[in-house]
Amino acid sequence: MAMHGADPERDSQGDLGARLMLAWKAGDESAFDRLVEAYSGQVWALLSRFVHAPGAREDLVQEVFLRVVRARDRYEPTARFSTWLYRIVFNLAVNETQRADKREVSRGSRRDDALVMGGLAQLADESVSEPAEDLARGDAVTAVRAAIRALPGQQRMALILAKYDELPYEEIGAVLGISEKAVKSLVHRARENLRERLAPFLKGELA
Repeated sequence: MAMHGADPERDSQGDLGARLMLAWKAGDESAFDRLVEAYSGQVWALLSRFVHAPGAREDLVQEVFLRVVRARDRYEPTARFSTWLYRIVFNLAVNETQRADKREVSRGSRRDDALVMGGLAQLADESVSEPAEDLARGDAVTAVRAAIRALPGQQRMALILAKYDELPYEEIGAVLGISEKAVKSLVHRARENLRERLAPFLKGELA
């Protein structure tokens, strides 16, 4: 998966994704293979933070690049390629999350809320002797990830892109189709929601 410092767009020739898309559009079929190789890790990483089910992530990665294929003839580099690609990822991920939520409601449960409350209850359990032991088992990480998954779609994506991908608010706004000011508000509300959901754990740590 792509890591910070290995952004394929930060090469000596500018926006790699846009150049590959234009080359592919012009008839260089190998350019698409290079595009998938360069960006599939970023797509997978973003979906891994946004979508819970591993099987769904795999299907969505394929669907993302299927959308890229369908957009080949009409593609124009009006924004950074990653911005354009992340917009596709966001739309697909939100749709998948909404479908998953409906499935959970039909079964009379909400997986994300159960993960958050179950994870936090375990973390706040007074029978746990040392917080370090919880951290070693990954309980804290599990609780935080569950809390992030429980955020509304736009809040979740804004927070993920700001925290993990370190995108500027202006670019996040381009991905989500909203203003930079609206992004700031989303990130702020997301952090406040996380503080509220993680409050039982925080209180347990301070007790």
